[in-house]
Amino acid sequence: MGSLLNQICIANESLGGGTIVVMAERDKEEMEADIAKMEFDLKGTAVICRSGSPLILADLKKVSVSKARAIVVLAEEGNADQSDARALRIVLSLTGVKEGLRGHIVVELSDLDNEVLVKLVGGDLVETVVAHDVIGRLMIQCARQPGLAQIWEDILGFENCEFYIKRWPQLVGMQFEDVLISFPDAVPCGIKMASYGGKIILNPDDCYVLQEGDEVIVIAEDDDTYTPAPLPKVKEAVYIDIVRHERNSQKILLCGMRRDIDDMIVVLDAFLAPGSELWMFNDVPEIDRERKLIEGGLDFSRLENITLVHREGNAVIRRHLESLPLESFDSILILADESVENSAIQADSRSLATLLLIRDIQAKRLPYKEAIGSDGFRRSLSEGSWMGEMQQASDKSVIISEILDPRTKNLLYMSKISDYVLSNELVSMALAMVAEDRQINYVLEELFAEQGNELQIRQSDLYLREDEELSFFEVMLRARQRKEVVIGYRLEDAERAIINPPDKASRRRWSPKDVFVAIAEKE
Repeated sequence: MGSLLNQICIANESLGGGTIVVMAERDKEEMEADIAKMEFDLKGTAVICRSGSPLILADLKKVSVSKARAIVVLAEEGNADQSDARALRIVLSLTGVKEGLRGHIVVELSDLDNEVLVKLVGGDLVETVVAHDVIGRLMIQCARQPGLAQIWEDILGFENCEFYIKRWPQLVGMQFEDVLISFPDAVPCGIKMASYGGKIILNPDDCYVLQEGDEVIVIAEDDDTYTPAPLPKVKEAVYIDIVRHERNSQKILLCGMRRDIDDMIVVLDAFLAPGSELWMFNDVPEIDRERKLIEGGLDFSRLENITLVHREGNAVIRRHLESLPLESFDSILILADESVENSAIQADSRSLATLLLIRDIQAKRLPYKEAIGSDGFRRSLSEGSWMGEMQQASDKSVIISEILDPRTKNLLYMSKISDYVLSNELVSMALAMVAEDRQINYVLEELFAEQGNELQIRQSDLYLREDEELSFFEVMLRARQRKEVVIGYRLEDAERAIINPPDKASRRRWSPKDVFVAIAEKE
């Protein structure tokens, strides 16, 4: 709740603030006290608490639900099916409001299987965000591309740059390759096509000509911080030697048992190259595990790219983990185990223990590098600190930890031994974005899906030669030879990427170790 309120307050800051009404079956004073304890600035937004049930029409009328710009139905803690059943009843109740609804309904669901029913009942009024599915797909994307977690955290929230969709009549008749460099303070990445009923196309062809009524999808700091400018004088250096890296098979480890793990396996099969291995390590016996997967809808015969390898054990017991070839995995995903997922602190404690054990085992098995100490003497990392050993191990494989409590995030960030995914915060960010503009849900759905476009981290040699001087606009045009939209970059020594960089027309010398962030078709 706190993360969602914070994001909506940030989104409303440019409007001078707004009004948020929180209704729950709790005491009003108790809710107000909880919100007062939250450490964030409301930025001019008024938060009003009301005690009532969303299943009772009189209570909905009491909070003027018919006048709301958007209605967010949050999932309840506990059983996923019970939470989704309650959300379904609330949607039914909202559709029965006699005065009608001015805004749309954003429903946070816990299980993907229940999405169809909620959309059937809510119709065009409803947008759904399936929390568990979104986080599972994010973990898979981030495991394949180290550093992507930070990019998603920046784009999903309202604190940095995010997606906006707006019509610009002065751009009608212009090709997309020119639209791409028409915004000094934004990065265009797609089109909402008026002639196709508002269909959203990410990364369109360069030759697409903007039609009357089309809208441009951009990544910008805020909806009032960007506007088209005259085309800059950009000299596009011809670069025909386009590198196309072949996909290699990978070896992935899933630690823990997740409620929708069958869906994750299907997504991994779509993303990974043929010949890949997916190892499953948890304390569920193999016979029961296979039965659960089949009951969840997994058809083993339809897996084309991955081979499943089953191992049984407890992920917080060292000797069980030592039975695995931990140093040989390309990526390791530590899941919030379904046995403790209802307790964020307990789930995070388990994930953190598993992470530290895995990194320590990896560090002991890998050859040590020597490091220069502050006193000038050479020493091995093992003599310096155990944290140094594990940071060395982190260079060999990617570990993505599913984290539920924001406080755990800081521990992982300081240690630099895991590329984390912060479940609850990322879901709140997605809910806030869809509440502000329901069209953004279609953008997110494509970026999370197995087909279409996704966020990718690209090596600089895909776009430029070593020590070549190019402006960001010129890099963007180079990327179009691969039909990709570059939206930002991370310099060699920088900890964070810069999305929608300023001063796009100024030239700079790029390093071979710089990386770019692009929206590109899945390979």
